[in-house]
Amino acid sequence: MIGPELFTFLRELKSNNNREWFQEHKPKYVADVVEGVTGFIAAMAPRVAAISEHIVVDPRPHGGSMFRIYRDTRFGKDKSPYKTHVGAQFRHEAGKDAHAPGYYMHLEPGRVFFGGGVWGPKSDALRAIRQRIVDKPKEWQAATDGMEVQGERLKTAPRDFDRDHPMIEDLRLKSFFLMADGDEALATSDGFADAVTAQFETAAPLMRFIAKAQGHAF
Repeated sequence: MIGPELFTFLRELKSNNNREWFQEHKPKYVADVVEGVTGFIAAMAPRVAAISEHIVVDPRPHGGSMFRIYRDTRFGKDKSPYKTHVGAQFRHEAGKDAHAPGYYMHLEPGRVFFGGGVWGPKSDALRAIRQRIVDKPKEWQAATDGMEVQGERLKTAPRDFDRDHPMIEDLRLKSFFLMADGDEALATSDGFADAVTAQFETAAPLMRFIAKAQGHAF
């Protein structure tokens, strides 16, 4: 349901990132980007539900799983009004923002990836995840199954955790996710939903571990 015209539009937007151009081409944005992405989200709903009934998949173009195209320019030097990528998050029902456990899909010219985990959890949630790693090491090893969990790491051991702990590399993580890389050819192929579903299934044990650490069902 995602066509190559999505990436064509995003390339054109990158070269014309201003309100006048976007307003003039908004019908094309709706047809080439929004309709394809929301259709894909709708198609993913039963697939995600088969993994977990606690993950919200909402195909609405506004207020749903698809992120807004508009950038928040209040605090950065870059005042470009629009994102030049498309993102969709399928988050846990207990979460109200992007810091809750969830699945994510990113579409950008030259950069496609998808997977699941938690990005930048707040301090209490982060500590709870780290503490569960210490308390349930076998469960953590089973959840990650020898895979390298991705995410930015502290340079040193987190406060109140043993710097010589055998899992210190994981305890230093500030985010926890398992992502797979793709490309435009995959994203516009009939097999994209299968590839995304497979990675979501791969990340499910990590998602379950994170949800348990935060006291949520998965």
